[in-house]
Amino acid sequence: MRRALVALVMGVLVGLLLPTGSAMARVAGAAEGEAVRAQEGQAARAQGGQIVLIGVPGLMWSDVTPSDTPNLWSLAGSSALGSLSVRTVGNITCPYDGWLTVSAGVRSAVGHRCGLPPAPAPRSEGAVVPDLSLLPDESRRYAGTLGQAVHDARQCTMAVGPGAALALADRQGKVDVYADTPAKVTDWARCPVVAVDLDDVAAPYIEDGKVTLTTEKLTPEARRAVVRAADAKLAAVLPHLSGSTILVAGLSDHGPVPHLRAAMLYGPALKNPENVLTLGARSTHRDDMLIVPDLTATMLNQVAGSVPATVVGVPAETHAAGERTVAQRIDALKIADVAGQTIRNMGGVFFTSLAVLQVLFYITAFLLLRRREGLGGVRIAAVALASIPVSTYLVNLTPWARTAQPTLVLVGAILATAAALSVVALAGPWRRSVLGPPVVVAAVTAAVLLADLLTGTPLQLNSVMGYTGVVGARYYGLGNIPFALLATAVLLVTTAIADGLARSGHKILGVGLVAGLGCFAMLLDGWPGVGSDFGGVIAFVPGIAVAALLVAGKRVSVVRLGAFCLAGGVVVMAIAFLDYLRPAADQTHLGRFVAQVFDGTFLPVISRKLGAMLHTLISPNLMPVVIAAFAFLIFALFRPGAASAGVLPVAFERAPMLKAGLLGALVSGVVGMLVNDSGAAVLSMALALAVPLVLSAGIRALQVGEPVPGPAPRPQPSPAP
Repeated sequence: MRRALVALVMGVLVGLLLPTGSAMARVAGAAEGEAVRAQEGQAARAQGGQIVLIGVPGLMWSDVTPSDTPNLWSLAGSSALGSLSVRTVGNITCPYDGWLTVSAGVRSAVGHRCGLPPAPAPRSEGAVVPDLSLLPDESRRYAGTLGQAVHDARQCTMAVGPGAALALADRQGKVDVYADTPAKVTDWARCPVVAVDLDDVAAPYIEDGKVTLTTEKLTPEARRAVVRAADAKLAAVLPHLSGSTILVAGLSDHGPVPHLRAAMLYGPALKNPENVLTLGARSTHRDDMLIVPDLTATMLNQVAGSVPATVVGVPAETHAAGERTVAQRIDALKIADVAGQTIRNMGGVFFTSLAVLQVLFYITAFLLLRRREGLGGVRIAAVALASIPVSTYLVNLTPWARTAQPTLVLVGAILATAAALSVVALAGPWRRSVLGPPVVVAAVTAAVLLADLLTGTPLQLNSVMGYTGVVGARYYGLGNIPFALLATAVLLVTTAIADGLARSGHKILGVGLVAGLGCFAMLLDGWPGVGSDFGGVIAFVPGIAVAALLVAGKRVSVVRLGAFCLAGGVVVMAIAFLDYLRPAADQTHLGRFVAQVFDGTFLPVISRKLGAMLHTLISPNLMPVVIAAFAFLIFALFRPGAASAGVLPVAFERAPMLKAGLLGALVSGVVGMLVNDSGAAVLSMALALAVPLVLSAGIRALQVGEPVPGPAPRPQPSPAP
């Protein structure tokens, strides 16, 4: 049975971890893959002509209908369509923030005032934007990037409305041509770069100069009325822009709840009705999603032919959407917002519930194992709990977001998937093996995450243990929680297989397996455009090294552990430097960090991430899992008879290499907690997967009759003299 189990798991891993030639080409040549992707889409390249940004802060795809917004609907029919993630520095992006981000080309924050942009002061036929000196340091440093680059290219800027003036103002706050309303513009062809501020949708949500953060405020009918007003103004502008490239963008939030916003690109090359296109960018690695700084890059790429290095966005790209009507495309984008909203809304409840389940599990297991009662139930619960994380990704293979009750369907699908995986793990032909069920759960977890990485991470997007464009913390690659699960799963699976190899006299092959597959997963984790995970590589390397050394029977000292952590830092900086050597438009945040190191602006990034990591140490959703799991683990190791009926010692006696996998996973979890802004989330997820699986193996060893070290005999009182 052991040989069959090893063969089965190795077959699954080899089949999924050694992908087809095309997938390997994506990993080995990420730059070539990005070039192919860019060629497949039609980019907004520098080609001359006028480019116009029409900002409608607060506009969502759910606002766009044939009856309420006929002009937007008609324009959408001949445009490339996408979702716009408007996340800036804060959780809520006000119109001022959105327009300022267009100006800066980086996520910005107004700081002193978050509402509508201020009205500029007229200067001849132009204007000057006030109050730029009051912006926070980072925003003040980059404000005016768009307008200054246009002026440096000897081109002029025309702004219509306060937000448009803020977007196009140069470093001194100047815009060449200004009108406060579209009706006052006499010559729309004056300048090659134009911005128009239609603030009808967001303005009603502003009170005393600030976005209302407590309520959506408008009734559905009132919302439709302000959207119709914006559409009517758009109708007055569009006839003057024949032959221009037009960007329409939602730019900001409109109230206390962030959403994905509407974005469309219209141009002479897109007029063919047969061109059914989506709008995305390499900044998100999504064919139908972009970020606000991408608008800055798109405008500069057309008018100036280049984009300043400080702009984090890249020119937008269009991609074939297949034979779909405008209604179908808009519906898909509305569903994307529903999915993101659902994940955002249930995230806190989910992690709180998971924390409660984990703590209850450890308390119950402690009480039952001391009495050697209910071992079968504890084992089933352990496998079921460990099956939940991977189930949060697998449910994205189903259309849960299209249902009438997406939250209920999502929760039900996660539980059903976890139950199904538990049945497979506990009832398959490997059920009698000590390592069978744990290895199945860990192998499925590793295989799903690795396959997801190799296919563009469709399962992590809008996953409750992944990320969403609504929140905007990450758009592609391996998130911090998935990293913890991947590292733990890979180390547990490879050391379990190495255990069988060592028993058959092939210990060196086992060491090679742990190191080889571990390094393969680590490279996928850190490679730009695949995992793009900076801190994960730093944490993965020492975990792999510790597990491999323990499998080899070597001692791990504090000095060696420190050297492994240093090696992880060297590896990730080497990967980041290779990314830095690529063209700026192809770089990920890894390469941009190297650029920040070279220009001395990296300290705020590290400070921000350190602050976020420290904040997680007081999280009520994360620390209970860490404390309960560690307490159970330490007590079970040092007082095996009293704490767990000797379950863990039996597991390590029956499968000695399992201890190497557990310790390697804990090392990766601890280091990952210290170097990632998710902090305690990394360690808590590593523990949530590793400890229940190791415990289930020990219980199975106990059930099949392994000798159990009992509790130490209590000292007897001395007889009275």
